[in-house]
Amino acid sequence: MITAAQLRAARALAGIDQRELAERSSLSVPTIQRMEASDGVIRGNVDSLMKLVGALDALGIVLIAEDASSNEGGRGVRLKRRSGAKSP
Repeated sequence: MITAAQLRAARALAGIDQRELAERSSLSVPTIQRMEASDGVIRGNVDSLMKLVGALDALGIVLIAEDASSNEGGRGVRLKRRSGAKSP
């Protein structure tokens, strides 16, 4: 699972715009825009999500699940759980 916030952060870390991510993932720009505008976890067909995650992986982006540890090293971002915030 990937959230819209993770996708936006991943794209920023990779230094690419929505158009380039769309090209690298073989998805349309409107699809990327819709995914980034989602509330919480991105919904979509499995093929599109796999293309998206594959493109991010090829860019060196590692997606970290909530409460998962990251042993890979390298730079990254993680959103701290805020008190009173709902989990997606």
